[in-house]
Amino acid sequence: MKLNLTKPICFFDLETTGTNIAKDRIVEIAILKVFPNGNKESITLRVNPEMPIPPEVTKIHGISNEDVAGEPTFKALSKKIFEFIKGCDLGGYNSNRFDIPLLAEEFLRVEIDFDIKNAVAIDVQTIFHKKEKRTLEAAYKFYCDKNLENAHSAEADTMATFEVLESQLDRYPDLENDTKWLAEFSAHKKFADFAGLLAYNKEGKEIFSFGKHRGKLVEKVLDEEPGYYGWMQNADFPLYTKKVLTAIKLRKLSEKLN
Repeated sequence: MKLNLTKPICFFDLETTGTNIAKDRIVEIAILKVFPNGNKESITLRVNPEMPIPPEVTKIHGISNEDVAGEPTFKALSKKIFEFIKGCDLGGYNSNRFDIPLLAEEFLRVEIDFDIKNAVAIDVQTIFHKKEKRTLEAAYKFYCDKNLENAHSAEADTMATFEVLESQLDRYPDLENDTKWLAEFSAHKKFADFAGLLAYNKEGKEIFSFGKHRGKLVEKVLDEEPGYYGWMQNADFPLYTKKVLTAIKLRKLSEKLN
C-alpha cells in the first residue's frame, strides 16, 4: 500500500560515534524524501565527527576514523541538511528515541533552531514492536521477504525502513494511511523534550520524568528551587532539553509580569 501523504516526509538514519545523545556525533546520515506524488529524492553524507570513533562502534557500522578524516563537519553540512528536511514530516527506525534527538543536538550546537512542532514523526520500529517485536533485519524479511544486505549502512537501513512501512500498511488494515495517525501510533509517552527528561501529565503540563523531582511540575520546581534550573543548564544534559527548560522558565516569568 502506498503511503498517503499530505506533505513530503523524510525517512532518515544516522550512523554515529555512539549512543549518548548529548555527547556523540554523526558520522553518516542518509535521508530519503518522499513526496505526495510518489517522487523520491535522497542524499547520503559522510560527516567528520571531530571526535574519535571507538573501535567497537566501527565494528557495527564499518565506518572508521580514516573514512571520515577528510569529510566535512556537521557545521559545514548543516544548512544543506536543514534545507533538505525543512517543512517535512519525519520517519525512521527508533528515530523518536535516538535519531531525532541526536540530530536536534547537532543542529543546536551549530545554532540552527531545529523544531518539529509543525511536523509529525513516524517511528517504524514502534509500529513493528507493537505488531511483531523484531529487529530491522527481521522486519525487512518478514514484511518485504527480502534479506537486508549491508545492514547498519545508513543508506540500506533508510531504504529498508521506508519499504517496511509501506508493507505494514498492506498487512494491517487497522493502520490508517495517514502520517499524523501513524506518528501518534508509533509514539511512546509524550515528552516535552526529545530525550524524555521532561514529560507531560494528564493535564498537559510539563513534569520532570527523572531524578528527585520526578513527577513534579517543572514550573513549580523552578519557582520553589531556582537553583535547579542553573544546575541543569550547567550539567551534561542535552541542549534541546535545556532549550525547552528555558522556554518554560521564560513562559512562567511572562505570566507573572502580565
